[in-house]
Amino acid sequence: MACHCCEHEHHEHGEEDVSRLDIIRMIVSAVLLIVSICFLKGNVRLIACLIAYVLVGFGVLKEAAENILHGEIFDENFLMAVASIGAFCIGEYPEAVAVMLLYNIGEMLQDKAVDSSRESIEALVNIRPDHANRMVNGEIETIEAAQIQIGEMILVRPGERIPLDGIVREGSAYVDTSPLTGESVPQEWSVGSQALAGCVAKDGTLKIEVTKSFEHSSVSRILELVEDAQENKAKPEQFITRFARIYTPVVCGIAVLVAVLPPLLGWGTWAQFIHKALAFLVISCPCALVISVPLSFFAGIGCASHNGILMKGGNYLEMLAKAEIAAFDKTGTLTEGNFKVTALQPADGVSEEELLEIAAYCESQSTHPLATAIAAAYSKPFDNSRIAQLKEIAGQGIEMVLDGKKALCGKRELIGDSIGTITDNDKTSVYVALDGAYMGCITLSDTIKADAVAAIRNLRQLGLHDLTMLSGDRQMIADQVSAEIGLDRAYGALLPEEKVACAKELKSDGATLLYAGDGINDAPILAVADVGIAMGGLGSDAAMEAADMVIMSDEPCKIALAVRIARKTMMIAKENIVFSIAVKVLILTLSVVLNIGLWVAVFADVGVCMLAVLNAMRAMRV
Repeated sequence: MACHCCEHEHHEHGEEDVSRLDIIRMIVSAVLLIVSICFLKGNVRLIACLIAYVLVGFGVLKEAAENILHGEIFDENFLMAVASIGAFCIGEYPEAVAVMLLYNIGEMLQDKAVDSSRESIEALVNIRPDHANRMVNGEIETIEAAQIQIGEMILVRPGERIPLDGIVREGSAYVDTSPLTGESVPQEWSVGSQALAGCVAKDGTLKIEVTKSFEHSSVSRILELVEDAQENKAKPEQFITRFARIYTPVVCGIAVLVAVLPPLLGWGTWAQFIHKALAFLVISCPCALVISVPLSFFAGIGCASHNGILMKGGNYLEMLAKAEIAAFDKTGTLTEGNFKVTALQPADGVSEEELLEIAAYCESQSTHPLATAIAAAYSKPFDNSRIAQLKEIAGQGIEMVLDGKKALCGKRELIGDSIGTITDNDKTSVYVALDGAYMGCITLSDTIKADAVAAIRNLRQLGLHDLTMLSGDRQMIADQVSAEIGLDRAYGALLPEEKVACAKELKSDGATLLYAGDGINDAPILAVADVGIAMGGLGSDAAMEAADMVIMSDEPCKIALAVRIARKTMMIAKENIVFSIAVKVLILTLSVVLNIGLWVAVFADVGVCMLAVLNAMRAMRV
């Protein structure tokens, strides 16, 4: 069975009193060990060593016995118990104590390392408030956040953490969004702002209408990702699990042969080869592998989380390290996606107000950046009784019935022949038709993200090539943005299924494809790509679910950072595998050929493990 190096009852995370007691036990045991070696002899030495042994070895013996009762025989506790008890049987009392003492010291240091790597991930747990201030008929009552229903109003005071997603209905405040996005500069929220659970109101009071239940809030979805990340293992982690289950019984069998065969063949005394067998058992424990390799991935995922990048598992981190080519959505990924209406071009006989009104009603139910910009430009309340049969045509736009007339709003292709011979332009435009008659077009502007050029440059420096834009916007606009950012090529006017076809073509030669997008229409290609990255994924549930990792801010430069973290983590994991196995084989061979003391064997085992763990901890830093 696999070693259970981090499961001792006296090493539970966060139990400070127990840890302090462990340290006291180890100090007393070490003092008794030194005294027994330097000053004591005979039965007095035996008694002193027994006391020292029980102080540091009782927990290991207890867990070994419990595991045997549950059918889990071959684990690290079993190896330590057999080796130390065997040492007592052959009269090597100080070595028996040294086995347990050094093992406990190594376990304590390993636990500290694991705790350190876990901190950045566990910090997420603390960003989900358990209670909320519900407003009912002007009264405020504090109840569990899970009991709040969609549509209810909650009050968030200065300094409080927002418990649920919603929309700000009253008040304004500067809000710390860093727990979710990693953005250090507070954002100003006012009436109409989208409120995300986990953020902290800094200086104002907000009244928020809840739009999502507790279990579907932003922070809850993030915590689900963290839990999933610990279940999705990379190939090296899976290898270690299988390796440990086979390896431990095999070395136990070899140890029995080492203890029995040579004396039977007359090659030495029983005491001599039992001692060698015990040393062999202690050295053979694969804790360096079992601990350090999963810890490498845990540290890598923790480092990414600390930098606002959520990985859904070690297997995705492994795939990201192999990424060779990359493709990107345009709007909201490489550009800001904060569109503004810059021009109204109504058809003959149509006023600007009429054109904007039709478009705004068509877009009133959509969360697309273009729709939000048009609704904001209209800035009047909507009468939903005027709307009927509204439906979104994927990748094209909106079709609906407005005041009994069929209205279309979206791409030029959606409007069809009614548009006439209007000349195309290099701007983002939305075209409008009513009852088959062309009503005009609305031009909107977007800006390229400040770090988009640097993001592409950094990916090239990491060796990625065929950097491609896959956009639903027109080819002319896609080409313009692509050239400005420095991409290799761009495909425009793509429907969601056409993006998927392009992705399959890009990776047809077996290259590992990374794709970054942010919208619902990106969900299919995010699922198809070898590594799907949701940019600003909190804005789209579909994108967040389909992606393999989530950039919690809208910074494309973090894609390159994620690749660097992944590659460093994989390198460290491979280093630990090679180093641990090589040293184990060397020392195991020496233990059979030479007379190696048990305390030397334990020291070598703990030393190799700690070096591997310290190497794994390098994954915590970019």
